[in-house]
Amino acid sequence: MTVTTADRPEAIASLVAKATPIFAKLYIQVLIAVGLGALLGALVPNFAQNLKPFGDAFIRAIRVVIAPIIFTTIVVGIAKMGDIRRVANVGIKALIYFEVASTLALISGMIVGNVWKIGSGINANPATFDPKMVETYAKSAKAVNLTDFLLAIIPTSFAEPFVNGDILPVLFIAVLLGLALSIAGERGRPVVTLLDAASVGLFGMVRIIMLVAPLAALCAMAFTVGKYGLKTLVDLGQLVASIYLVSVLFVLIVLGGFLHLAGFRVLTVLNYFKDEILFVFAATSAETMMPRSIQKLEQVGVSREVVGLVMPGGFSFNMDGTAIYMTMAVLFLAHAFNVELSLWQQLTVLFVMLFTSKGAAGVTGGGFVALAATLPVLDAVPIAGLALLLAVDRFMAEIRAATNLTSNIIATLVVGRWAGAVDMVRARRELEAGFVEPSAPAA
Repeated sequence: MTVTTADRPEAIASLVAKATPIFAKLYIQVLIAVGLGALLGALVPNFAQNLKPFGDAFIRAIRVVIAPIIFTTIVVGIAKMGDIRRVANVGIKALIYFEVASTLALISGMIVGNVWKIGSGINANPATFDPKMVETYAKSAKAVNLTDFLLAIIPTSFAEPFVNGDILPVLFIAVLLGLALSIAGERGRPVVTLLDAASVGLFGMVRIIMLVAPLAALCAMAFTVGKYGLKTLVDLGQLVASIYLVSVLFVLIVLGGFLHLAGFRVLTVLNYFKDEILFVFAATSAETMMPRSIQKLEQVGVSREVVGLVMPGGFSFNMDGTAIYMTMAVLFLAHAFNVELSLWQQLTVLFVMLFTSKGAAGVTGGGFVALAATLPVLDAVPIAGLALLLAVDRFMAEIRAATNLTSNIIATLVVGRWAGAVDMVRARRELEAGFVEPSAPAA
């Protein structure tokens, strides 16, 4: 049977994807790069540490376009939607989902941390730890509170969040402008058209930058193994393994359950976004793959306004990987210092973490800052004990980043389905066929 481009463009795209040589696929290139980077870091650690600037350069290049892409995506999506009530509906549903998912992530880490008593037998002595080792995180933690976090959403000027790369203030401005253009109707259409055209160029920039993604992954992994060494990973391997295991199971079972209720299959979704997940695992920076994830979610059939609201918002309100890490790290430190936490103490910590995990979002070393902000609740666990985690934090940051990105991709699909803003016929067809890089639009 003959299939014409006019009749079945998706079928043609699928055939093209299947014809692509396996080594030309991004996830294969990233996998090879990660393996080579780990080998390089183990064999020549001093040289490998010098590769860090190359990985950092890629992350900085991607971050240049993150704020403009979020801005144009949200403004155009809301302006074209033309229904303010629908925007509010999506926002409320997203916040409900974020709180449920984050709470389940915290509880999952706490349950496993109680059953699998990681850290028992270390018998750490608080007197032997130097508080100066975690002084930077402790100072940042003092500045973390929910009120300041909420006030920081509102920028002091229009340009400030774009200069600083702050996601939530960009989201705030974009929603306001999108609503204003929606109300303006025809008078605002030229601005919407301009921003829509600008987004095409911005995504084009992402495609160009992604050409060096495998090299960036190699350099990032080589630096990690070269600086911290595999011996460090072995010494605290039980903690690292437990967080990896819980994170993977949380995605497959808990988030997979949400996907099932929304009409998706978790393995199909993970396969579709494997390029992005693998890269952030190597680079330990989930935000770097936000632009590509936004592009792919729109291609799957999720409406632009849902993608624009849920995906950026999730990176402050729905950090499931960080939530799992926080509860398990607290229990690890308690076991290491031979501190028996009561059920009430654990519930108190869980409640506090619901806020500290969000208040530290976007702060450098956010996971450590959130822990430093939480530990004062437990006088028995010294904040200097965070030094126990410093050596392996980079390895745990890999699974945190991958889980955070995955959880927000899934959140966008689930909230989109809940809000009736997903073309399910297109979504199932696209997810089964696999992602194909869109060609540049004709002039």
